[in-house]
Order: sequence, then structure tokens, then C-alpha cells
Amino acid sequence: MGVFIVNQAEVEELLPMNECMDAMAEALAALARGDALMPLRTVVWLPERIGALVSMPSYLDGGDGAVAGLKVITVFPGNHATDFDSHQGAVLLFETAHGRLLAIMDATAITAIRTAAVSGVATRLLAREGAGDLAILGSGTQARTHLEAMLAARPIRRVRLWSRSSENARRFAEREAGRRDVAVEVMASAREAVDGADLVCTTTSSREPVLLGEWLRPGAHVNAIGAVGPVARELDTAAIARSRLFVDRRESAVNEAGEFLLAKSEGAIGVDHIAGELGEVVLGSIAGRRSPDDITVFRGVGLAIEDLAAARHVYRKAVERGTGKVVELGGSRCAGA
Repeated sequence: MGVFIVNQAEVEELLPMNECMDAMAEALAALARGDALMPLRTVVWLPERIGALVSMPSYLDGGDGAVAGLKVITVFPGNHATDFDSHQGAVLLFETAHGRLLAIMDATAITAIRTAAVSGVATRLLAREGAGDLAILGSGTQARTHLEAMLAARPIRRVRLWSRSSENARRFAEREAGRRDVAVEVMASAREAVDGADLVCTTTSSREPVLLGEWLRPGAHVNAIGAVGPVARELDTAAIARSRLFVDRRESAVNEAGEFLLAKSEGAIGVDHIAGELGEVVLGSIAGRRSPDDITVFRGVGLAIEDLAAARHVYRKAVERGTGKVVELGGSRCAGA
């Protein structure tokens, strides 16, 4: 059997947000149970740090068979002003009986959808039931997919948007209002967008805080998924210190989440400030929101296991539907005999 090549448009078709959210909940639960293997990502910065080459391997067990995979992408933050996405590359999916390569698929779409889907899972688990006043900071790909995820997770009644580029914000609001049948209000400042919101998504590439803790109302839930790295943060120390903080994985957070690391270095919080992993909340082994006034923050850094679970889901549907192009890449000892 050949290798499935699944392009960007096909991934988007085969990975609808609701299905991806279910797949992410299952993957995070598997991680919390110990049914997954995942080293920290490897990052190679290019000269003058114009971009990075990132490698993310993982292994995921499951009742219907284990899989292994690798996402390799480039991250070029400067692409926000171009026609190219900031994250580009491929996800490779392998079976684990013989190590056979099953599929190669577009990583741009998988990254965009699974990142927002994990925030959707966090919102279902941590936000108040009636939360529906949404603020989005940023106007790029993740802002788009997070709007879709928030609409799937909660009955959204209001959407406010802020972006450093007012023109990008205007285009986003016009496009998404038509696609999602929801009004998107463009605000002049991040504070105006967040004022009174009970759901906030930070989706920027900023390495300095764009969300301050003093702006957050009691009971708010924040999904922070922007710039990743030990010295980058979208939320200030006050926002982290005021919050009940959840992460996708502790080991990743204490190495890669600047919000946590910088707040800790400033003495505002201790190591025990992380309330738990999202997968632990899925399993019910730890509590999520404890009161209506809790401010909850989910700081996701993006995990290889999420890419692998998304790729497995896409592969199964591609096989069922005959979607994608099948090519022969080798792997047989008898090839050419």
C-alpha cells in the first residue's frame, strides 16, 4: 500500500473543528494516562533569527492501534505581512507494527485547526457555562480558527477584535462576519476589546504582554496560545498570578511557556501555581473551575501529540473516502528485485 499525500485543502475538509476537538480531548487524556511518548521539541534558529526549523516527534497508543509521527515545520513570524503562513511544513504518520510510513500531510492546516481545537476543549472544561462575550487579540490564522472553536464551545453572543494592524482587523471582521454569521466589532485597543469579556483568546506573535491582568473580570477564561518561548509572553505577570493556570503539559510549560517562567522569575508565583494539565481535567483527576469568580487561564504551547492525533484522524478519513494522492515511496526489502 502506498503513502497518502494529503494537501492543505484536503486536511481542512477532513478535520472539522468539532471532530478535532474530540480528538484533542482523547489525545490529552492519553497523555495524562501515560499512553503517549513525547520529547520536547527541537528548535534550530536560522541566521539572524529570521525563522526557525522545528521538529516535533511523538508516539500515541490507543485501543485501535498505536501510531508514531513527526511534525517538521518552519516558523517565520515575519510572514504575517505576506501571503505565506507563519507555520509551514509537513506531518509524517507511521504505523508501529513495521514502522511503515502511512501519510504525509500539510502541517499548516493541522497546526491551525488543532491549536484552536485544544483551546476549544479548554473552554468547554474551564469557562463558565454562560460565557459568551468573546475578545480575540490578533487577526491572523489562529484568530480565525479560534473564532470557529469558540463558536463550537460556547453560545457566543458578542465578538470583539483587536489587532496591531487596524487594516488586518477590518478585513478579518468583514470576512468572518460573512462566513460565521456573527458580528465582529473592531476595537481601537486591546483593553477595550477585553473590557467585560468572559472569554479571551490571545493569538498574537507578540513577545511582550498584550493582555494585562488588571483588565480581566472575575470569572473570565483566557486561552493564551501565541508566541512560544521562555522569554516571550502575551499575558503579564498579574494575569498569571490572578489565575488558576492550566497547561497542555507541565514539562513543556516549565521549559517553553514564557508567561509561567517570567512570572516565576519575578517571584509572583511558585512552581505549584500550575493547577494541572488539561488532560487531567478531561479525566476528572483534578478539578477545573472551582467557583464562578475564578479567573482561569489555559496556556498552550502546542504539543506533538496533538499533531499526531489530528493526523491519525485525517488519515482514517482519507482512507475511507479515497481522498489524497497515493504514491509509492519505498520501504520494502524486495523493491527492485
